[in-house]
Amino acid sequence: MPQLQLPLFPEGVTHLTREIAFERADGWVTYIHGLAPVFRHEEKDIASFRLFTSQLIAQGLVQQCDVVRVFGVPRVTVMRAVKTYREQGPKGFFRERRKRAGGVLHGETHQQAQALLDAGQSVPEVGRELGVLPNTLHKAIRQGRLHQARNVAGTAVAPTTTKSERSEMDSTAVMGYATQRGEERVAASMGALASAPIRFEAAQDVPHGGVLLALPGLLANGLLVHSRSLYSLPQGFYGLASIFLLLALMALARIKSIEQLRYVAPGEWGHLLGLDRIPEVRTLREKLETLCRQAGRAIEWNTLLAKEWMRAQMQGDLLFYVDGHVRVYSGDLTALPRHYVARERLCLRGTTDYWINAMDGQPFFFVNKEVDPGLLATLRADLVPFLETHAPVSEALKQRMQEDPSQHRFTLVFDREAYSPDFFREMKDQRIAILTYHKFPGEDWPREQFTERSVRLAAGESVTLRLAERETNLAGKLIVREVRKLSEQGHQTSILSTNYKADLTELAASMFARWSQENFYKYMRQHYNLDRLAEYGTESIPDSIRTVNPAWRKLDGQIRSKSGQLQRLLALFGQLSLDSALSESAVTLYEQRKGQQKESIDSLSKELEALKLQRKNTARHLLVSQLPEADRFSRLLPERKHFIDTIKMISYRAETAMASLLEPKLARSGDDARALLRQIYNTEVDLLPDLQAKTLTVRLHHLTQAAHDTALRHLCDQLNATETVFPETDLRLIYRVGASSEIPRDQEV
Repeated sequence: MPQLQLPLFPEGVTHLTREIAFERADGWVTYIHGLAPVFRHEEKDIASFRLFTSQLIAQGLVQQCDVVRVFGVPRVTVMRAVKTYREQGPKGFFRERRKRAGGVLHGETHQQAQALLDAGQSVPEVGRELGVLPNTLHKAIRQGRLHQARNVAGTAVAPTTTKSERSEMDSTAVMGYATQRGEERVAASMGALASAPIRFEAAQDVPHGGVLLALPGLLANGLLVHSRSLYSLPQGFYGLASIFLLLALMALARIKSIEQLRYVAPGEWGHLLGLDRIPEVRTLREKLETLCRQAGRAIEWNTLLAKEWMRAQMQGDLLFYVDGHVRVYSGDLTALPRHYVARERLCLRGTTDYWINAMDGQPFFFVNKEVDPGLLATLRADLVPFLETHAPVSEALKQRMQEDPSQHRFTLVFDREAYSPDFFREMKDQRIAILTYHKFPGEDWPREQFTERSVRLAAGESVTLRLAERETNLAGKLIVREVRKLSEQGHQTSILSTNYKADLTELAASMFARWSQENFYKYMRQHYNLDRLAEYGTESIPDSIRTVNPAWRKLDGQIRSKSGQLQRLLALFGQLSLDSALSESAVTLYEQRKGQQKESIDSLSKELEALKLQRKNTARHLLVSQLPEADRFSRLLPERKHFIDTIKMISYRAETAMASLLEPKLARSGDDARALLRQIYNTEVDLLPDLQAKTLTVRLHHLTQAAHDTALRHLCDQLNATETVFPETDLRLIYRVGASSEIPRDQEV
């Protein structure tokens, strides 16, 4: 059933049609035909409004779409009013509504129901004994026709509801599915309510309730820290904190898009947030549009969070892992430039995100490049300035940097794409150490120079590696440390660093931990839908951005193709030999083939030289404003994507923190901890609020095996120690493990 939506009467004169208008003044609405007023009613008189607009429609003076457009009321409401006018006339709008007087709960049945409730029986038990639906009893309790039982202390006992009972009540709600707070919704629609109060009700078997275990981690990672200073929503039923919490819990529950909310029970998710239901998809989209209206706000929020996250990891040397991730775009809004996607081994259209991560893969910050300048250029222009501005510096580190010129501020870790001795020298001058693979390692070192070393990896495990170290002069510009690892197959992996303080085992562990960033990309794509578009739309690219010249790219492709053909012809020319007897005919045929191939090689070589000369005389890069009209493109709208990805970063960091708490209780850590968390997030819970004790108990159902239950109890103990309070309430969260059958049917509140 559609929700009640009141008509909107703007100030001043507003036209319905060319001939008919209305004016709102001093609480009255006056309708004008031509120059004469024809009807008047109070602004809050909905019956008179429906009567007059129905008359206008029935007489053909206005259309239904005019009323819908001007007053903002649902079309179905207008259609019902017209039907009432045609079938019942004007009196149909002023008849007193028939009120159900509780056809089932009257007389003896009502007395028996109250007696059973006073005896301590639950609502479902009373319903079964009297043959009355639990929904009918709950409604009578809310209306005051039945009263809840009271315990010895005189505290009211609130009955818990089962999933089937809630489903029945949600489906029969008057204002729409699961809209149980009618008065608050009407007040919000009239602007009399800033946001609905968070109010929890006792409930059993709430699906996906396990995501509430992530709430301490979400709050600790700053989900609501800067939200009110950066973002705001107009007055309405759903408050800012509820929207942020919903988006974060959706990510953890693997609801990968807003559209997927159509297929979850809105009332059940509402119970997890202390509301009657979560917003509809359309409403949530409108909220996101409001939040992301100001460009650059998401980057500002991400920056503030990144500063706090980096400050929390100041113990020891600061390492920042930098790499690019191509976000493939398959739409047709714009023809984005092509990028090489290593995981697909193809050149596909898309944009590139450059991420800064911690050693264990946890994300800090990212920038999006619709035109990819490369990792090296992005480091110089964006990422290094960001880290220089926002990376924390302790007083002890400042003192060491003053006393020792070789002491660095932090270390950048990246792959061979950003290999550049000039860049390494620039970073050293800025007191920034680098750690990367050697792009041109040269000859292998003697095997006897390698010694076995115990290396502690980022995950905590220790392995034995065969390592060796030398000083290396890069192009006569910079002396760096070169560390090599010898594999069992004899392959040598070369690592370069300007970190002159760390042990070579620390350098090796830090370099090989770069795969944690690749694992982060893979996990986020698979479980958090990292590459999904957040909104549809494009905007123009600044003219100052440079991109590859399409003419140069075409010539370069032709040169690559011709070079391949030439190499194949040269190989065939070299393979051609005279193996048969030296007869005159065989020699003649051999000379003919050789001559033909020589002509083909000469011709192809001339074409290749001409193409190379043409490419040399063609500019490799152009400003976007210089591109031919047919080759111009726009960029995808970035604001909402960055906002959603920031929430996903917070959710991932919360999940990582929970996984670290579970790992000591699992035989196999790593992926097993995250797999167990995914099971926990999908587990049903029982919500038991206690307003007297100011607690909200989240009791989880048992998992698939006893070992998992043991790990879950350990996790609950750790989370309970945080004494987290649910946002915008005074209820302290208590997590416990237990079957729903262990919970009494009535919970004291």
